[in-house]
Amino acid sequence: MTLRLLTLTLLLLYPVAWFAPLMRAGLLPIFGLSEISVITGLQSLWTSDAALALIVTFFAIFAPYLKTIGLALVQWGLLDPRAQPVLHVLGKLAMADIFLIALYITLAKGIGYATIEIAWGLYMFTACIVASLVLGLLTERHLRSLAGQ
Repeated sequence: MTLRLLTLTLLLLYPVAWFAPLMRAGLLPIFGLSEISVITGLQSLWTSDAALALIVTFFAIFAPYLKTIGLALVQWGLLDPRAQPVLHVLGKLAMADIFLIALYITLAKGIGYATIEIAWGLYMFTACIVASLVLGLLTERHLRSLAGQ
């Protein structure tokens, strides 16, 4: 029951993490910093490169959320446990956006004119992705223990 509640909680936390500030960025600190969230980053990307925006939207929004929905369905017995490998792949795809954000921050910090400050939303978004991964592993272990009985 605890796994189920944690998974349902994660379904509520993801949308908060999407709108939470991931970082504050700007050109030199004297010009002020703009807050960037997953959603504002996607909005900006949609205006400049729709194909890349579609890919990033899938990795940042759909992959982690679909994986968590699928996990909840498996935990409640509404989806066959044989779907676990697909959910595992979705979880791996969701980790790709954390890598991309870290890469962008590293690149931007290497440029002397840009200022980047990490905001609480990056930690929350990362925690949601990692929690989803852990819940998936715990669910697999729980299902294996039930099958072994």
